[in-house]
Amino acid sequence: MTLSRITGFRLVTADLDRLARFYERLGFTIGERRTIAADELRLLGLAGTGERLTMRLGPSLIDLDRFDPPGRAYPAEANAADLVFQHLALVTDDAAAAWARAKAAAATPISRYCPVTLPASAGGVTAVKFRDPDGHPFEFLQFPPGKNADWTGSGILGIDHSAMSVADLTASRRFYADHSLTEGKATLNEGPTQVALDGLDDVVADVVPMQPESTPPHVELLAYRTPRGRPHPLLAACDVAATRIVWKAGKHALLRDPDGHLHQLTR
Repeated sequence: MTLSRITGFRLVTADLDRLARFYERLGFTIGERRTIAADELRLLGLAGTGERLTMRLGPSLIDLDRFDPPGRAYPAEANAADLVFQHLALVTDDAAAAWARAKAAAATPISRYCPVTLPASAGGVTAVKFRDPDGHPFEFLQFPPGKNADWTGSGILGIDHSAMSVADLTASRRFYADHSLTEGKATLNEGPTQVALDGLDDVVADVVPMQPESTPPHVELLAYRTPRGRPHPLLAACDVAATRIVWKAGKHALLRDPDGHLHQLTR
């Protein structure tokens, strides 16, 4: 099965209005509230009802989904290495200004200081990781000048990728390759700047981009050698941590990768 293009992302929340207000302050345009169809709820394995708000930022779409009955809250003890972790990377031309804007809107930091500039061996980007008011992890990502032609302009521009922690890098590479994604240039991220970015001690992590036919956005695999990521019970689609990547794939289906990260396939 070919996963040809990421068309958007879906985040689960217990409070659509509160979370929409947060993203509006970051520059997202907020659409109309609508009911999630019964066929889609069945695809997700859910009983009950659901409603959705669609938000746009540049070329990027995020749906906020609320379900009744609700699922579990985002696990408060989870860190950036844990296997439940999946962040969306928002590109900006000024990570410090973007972080100040998010902090004023009630974001909470993951990074120990904000922002952090990584060494050239890790891409030379300036970044900060944080959580929205529901606990969903995000990253502001500022590329060095002239290093990424996909993104031009000023402010917070759109979603470059979704990065997820994985337990077995070989198995995850195989899974995404089997779905027609191509491996990009891997890096080994470590040292004091990575420690500061992830808010963890003694970080050593393999970072492997996996590219669909059409980008951006793409997927990144985060395989922490240290600290080792803790497993998490299988997420239901109504759980707040159950971020879904939405794909153009020629069929409607719900797919889980080897660590349980969710992919929603659409025609």
